[in-house]
Amino acid sequence: MKNTAEVRNTEELVEKSLMDSMTYKEYRILVSDHVQKRTSTGANQSKDLTQYTLLNDSRLRRLDKTSKVQADIFEKFENFGGNQTWLVITESWCGDAAQSLPIMNKLTEITEGISLKIVLRDEHPELMNAFLTNGSQSIPKIIVLDNEAHQLLGEWGPRPSIATEMVNSFKEKNGSLTSEFKQDLQVWYNKDKGENIAQDLVKLLN
Repeated sequence: MKNTAEVRNTEELVEKSLMDSMTYKEYRILVSDHVQKRTSTGANQSKDLTQYTLLNDSRLRRLDKTSKVQADIFEKFENFGGNQTWLVITESWCGDAAQSLPIMNKLTEITEGISLKIVLRDEHPELMNAFLTNGSQSIPKIIVLDNEAHQLLGEWGPRPSIATEMVNSFKEKNGSLTSEFKQDLQVWYNKDKGENIAQDLVKLLN
């Protein structure tokens, strides 16, 4: 558990990172630009990361058009009276982020009380290291900031709760994730249609 000074330092780090963050629209343009250049975001460049970026660009476009928000969750966001920023740490090659970001965007568009901002992991190592998942720099990661109190309210990521259970169960039995499992996970995302993500994210409202 962090002490008061550590918490304040982390809050200041989040607010500093917001200064060079981008909107979801800007992020979408960035990913598309990398597809055209046959590159990816991040410090490392490889054919695999370029291919993942290409695939994710297609996923983002599809989900932007097809994802829907259930009525009960829509109502909760519509009636939200707070003032938050959701700062997301991600990279263009991240398959989990491509499945989650369009849902995040749809939810935050419902209310004026939440601003969605995005930063790249490799450009913000100090921020990423402040929000590790079991010691790992896993993405995407949402950091929730109360804009009026300038306090951190919570975090989410890198995967929705059901997918996290799937991953943990597979790791317990097999030690590490296989390419076949990762494909199965993407199939689950497609069938779920963002419902589990939205159910998780509505819990971030304070």
